[in-house]
Formats: sequence, C-alpha cells, structure tokens
Amino acid sequence: MKHRELSESPVGEEEPWSNILSQKQIVLTMSGVMLALFLASLDQTVVTTALPQIVSDLGGFSKLTWVTSSYLVASTTVVPITGRLTDIYGRKKFFVGGVVVFLLGSVLSGQSETMNQLILFRAIQGLGGGIIMAITFVIIGDLFAPEDRGKYMGFLTAVFGITSLIGPTLGGFITDVLSWQWIFYINIPLAVLILVVLVRYFPDFKPAGPKERVDLWGLMFLILTVVPLMIGLSWAGYQYPWISVQVLGLIIASSVFGILFILIEMRSQSPLIPLTLFRDRNVSISMAAVFLTGFVMFASPVFIPVFFQGVLGRSATSSGNLLTPMMMAIVFGAALSGQLMSSRFGKEHRLFGLVGLGLMGAGTFLVAMVRPDTEYLAVISFMGVMGFGLGITLPLFTLIVINSIPIRLMGVAGSTVQFFRTIGGTVGL
Repeated sequence: MKHRELSESPVGEEEPWSNILSQKQIVLTMSGVMLALFLASLDQTVVTTALPQIVSDLGGFSKLTWVTSSYLVASTTVVPITGRLTDIYGRKKFFVGGVVVFLLGSVLSGQSETMNQLILFRAIQGLGGGIIMAITFVIIGDLFAPEDRGKYMGFLTAVFGITSLIGPTLGGFITDVLSWQWIFYINIPLAVLILVVLVRYFPDFKPAGPKERVDLWGLMFLILTVVPLMIGLSWAGYQYPWISVQVLGLIIASSVFGILFILIEMRSQSPLIPLTLFRDRNVSISMAAVFLTGFVMFASPVFIPVFFQGVLGRSATSSGNLLTPMMMAIVFGAALSGQLMSSRFGKEHRLFGLVGLGLMGAGTFLVAMVRPDTEYLAVISFMGVMGFGLGITLPLFTLIVINSIPIRLMGVAGSTVQFFRTIGGTVGL
C-alpha cells in the first residue's frame, strides 16, 4: 500500500490521490464507498414501511417513532465528530470502523426481541451509518483534483437519491416476502463485501505534521448540544406539542450547551469545529443553503403523500407514485450538476446555485398551491421541478465547501455540510 502525508496547503495546490493510485485501486475504492453510502442512506428510509409489522411482533406502539429517530439522532451526532477525527488520524480506519459498527447494528437489529432492544441496536447502526456519511463525500476531495470532483460528487448524490426512491418500497417488499428482520439481514453480505474491498484497496494516507490534540471539552459539549436538539425536534409535533415543556426544555438546554460549545471552540487551540471556517463567505452561504435543501428534501417524501391522501382524497398508490418523478429528477439533476461542475462551466457555481434554489423554491410553491381540481399531470410536473432543483443543489454546495478550505480541514468541513443538511431535514420533519 502506498503511503502519503496530507499537507496543510489549500485544496488544489497538492497532487490528488488519483495521480498516485492505480486505476484499479481508484475504481474499487469508489465502488466500496458508493456501496457503503447506499446502505447507510437506505437504512434511513427502508424501515418506515415495516413499522406496522414490527409493532405487531414486538409491541411498544408508543415507542414506534424511536425506531427511526434513534438512528437519526445517533448518526447526526457522530457526523461532525468523525469529520474532525479523520483530519487528525486519517480516513481509512474510521471508514472501515464505521462499516463494522453498521454491520454489528444490522445483525443485532435483526435479532431484536423487544422494542427497547431494537431502538438501542438501531442507534448502534446509526453510529456506523453516520461515520460512513461523514467521510463519503470528503473522499471525493481526497481522491480527485478540484476540476474532476463535480462529476463524482454528482454520482454519490445520485446514489443518495436512488435510496430515497427505493427505500420505502424495498422495505415493504422485503417485509411482505420474507420478514421485517431481513430488512437488516440483507445488509450483512453487502457490508462484508464492502469490508473486503476497503481493507484491501482503500488508501491509508496519513495527515502531515504533528498530530493535533482532540478537543475533549468541545466533543462533550457538542454531544450535549446535538442530542437534546435532535430528540426535541423528533418529539415536536408528534409525541408532544412544539410549545410543550418537554420540547422547549430540550431545545433550551441544547441552546445553552451550544453557546458554551462556541465559547469553548473560540478558546481552543485545536477546536473540534474551527469557527474560522464560517469566515469564508462561500462556506457560510453553502451551510445555509444545505440547511434549506435538507428541510425540503426530508419533509417532501413524508408530508406530500399525507396531504394528497388526507386532504385531496387520492389513493395511497397514486400519492406514493407522486414521489417517483421527484426522486428521478433529483438523480438526473445531481448527475447533470456534477458533470457541469467538472466542465468548462464549473466556474459558474453561483449561477448553478441560484438556478437550483430557484427551481426548488418554485416547485415547492407550486406544490403548496395544489387544489383538489389540479390536474394530476400538473402535480407530477411540479414535483419534478422541485426534485430537479434539489438535485442541482445537493452536490453543488458540498463541492463549493470542499474546494474552499485547506486540506487539513476537509474532513470537518465536509461532515459539517452533512450535519447542517440533516439538522435542516429534522426541522422540516
């Protein structure tokens, strides 16, 4: 295995890994990374259609939402932490470890005999999934030169869109044909294959210079900030009203710990999330944009079918079918955006961002204006416009951030993008 140290030079000033690795190693590394992303993102949605059968077998209806929330809370919490640690210690050991934890969580989830066990094991699975998600998009910045990153970022985003499209359908199919346990067992052979490929071919490059100390106080207060925030947002509007003591108490506690976290990071010599990142205008605008896109992307597949069934009286099948053009448009938009960013038009990223956000906003507005007498074809078109705009923006803003920061901060910057997207999505839900 070839070794190389990562310098502290800005992105674009250093030779990319693709100039050092063989074509075979690049292809197999990317294949393993994309398959890992497929599993981690699939398990965010695949379980939803199996929930009725899970409750029937395990009971615990009052804890039903925690089957999905525990995964989301765990994965969101670990994302920014993982990004910083990989900047200090390297990517490979954490990515492989994330797949191992995800595999363990999958096995244990399938073996669950009570709802409490399933919730705990889903959290373990979420830890592994969060580690995978934190590193996946950063790998593009490591492997490829800035002018080539766009198309590969588009491919990864397309994978993310595909899992959103097939997740609920696949979960229902597996539950009906086999059992809900196989939603988790199906991960096992794929995860083992990923481990075999990544252990052999994932480049084990080391960060340059002396290792920085891990900001343990920052780590603790980040966890104290994120966990109550995610729990509060998950409860709000479902288990408790937004203005309830439980929800407001958690959000206030999160806010207090968040302020303390910022103060700690301002004084730290080796901050967990360097606040200097946000001084870059491209980075701060991109973080706000991914928060907004996360809001729309997470909320749409949940609330649009409910609206069309409950308010407009459409069937469950026709309501579910509305998501298909949206998800297909996301995949197409992401692939197109990635290709354009890697072409001679790549310098027009601000224009692409405005177009993507504009289409997303226009599509969302049109969907919100739908009435009972609106033509079905028109509704599908509105969903397609919204999805295409989302697809354009999803790889774009991650790419802008990665191309704007020093290599030594690429992990924390890329994972912070994913963190903001997930927080936005949780608020949307």
